[in-house]
Amino acid sequence: MRIARIRTTAGPQHAVENDGAWEHIIDPFEETLRYTGGTTAHSEATFLAPVTPAVVLGIGHNRTLNDHPLPIQAWHKSVHTIAGPGDAIAAVRDQGTVHAEGELAVVIGKTATNLTTENALEHVFGYTCVNDVTNVDQNAVDERNFQGKSGVNYTPLGPWIETELPDPEQVRIDVRVNGTVKANSGTFNLPSTVVDCLVYVTAWLTLEPGDVVMTGAPATAVPVVPGDRVEIAVEGVGTLSSTVA
Repeated sequence: MRIARIRTTAGPQHAVENDGAWEHIIDPFEETLRYTGGTTAHSEATFLAPVTPAVVLGIGHNRTLNDHPLPIQAWHKSVHTIAGPGDAIAAVRDQGTVHAEGELAVVIGKTATNLTTENALEHVFGYTCVNDVTNVDQNAVDERNFQGKSGVNYTPLGPWIETELPDPEQVRIDVRVNGTVKANSGTFNLPSTVVDCLVYVTAWLTLEPGDVVMTGAPATAVPVVPGDRVEIAVEGVGTLSSTVA
């Protein structure tokens, strides 16, 4: 099932895709969905970021600056950087190279704390595409990932949430710039699995419905410049498109 958040004259509206249209719902996280009776044709839908999380977490699998290996780590990315499909990424100028990073994002469906490998996926609502935009040269001077990842619209999400992904550990991710594939990889190349990420994060922090965990970029980081159109294509989910301004 695909669940989106779309723009309507009455304001943002969650909706479920059904037979070429989007049927409006009240709350996507309810166990039994309630429909309002409103619909939006697919051709007329303007997609917003599919959720408005209280928490967005990134996963780091890399090494420290002194090259000592560390286990999986996580970091917060500001919810103020979230953007919808088609929104312009305001690339921070004069601060080094800007990378688009294509990733699979997990949307939490119910309160998640101290998850295990056995039950982690039971707490997942669904999956969406995310572009973890980064001024990559800032990583050398700010190991907390604040400076390089705090730009305007530096976290495009969407275009919708897919609730039925057969195996999140085996999902292909392509990054296209101006229609040309610049990176192709997948979650199968992540050093920590999607389940590993959820187990680690919830050992330290309780997540709530709508929170987002970006699972990491498996060699899907691509330099971009103003004027580029970036597409993050996640197999089984969809394609997230953004422009760079």
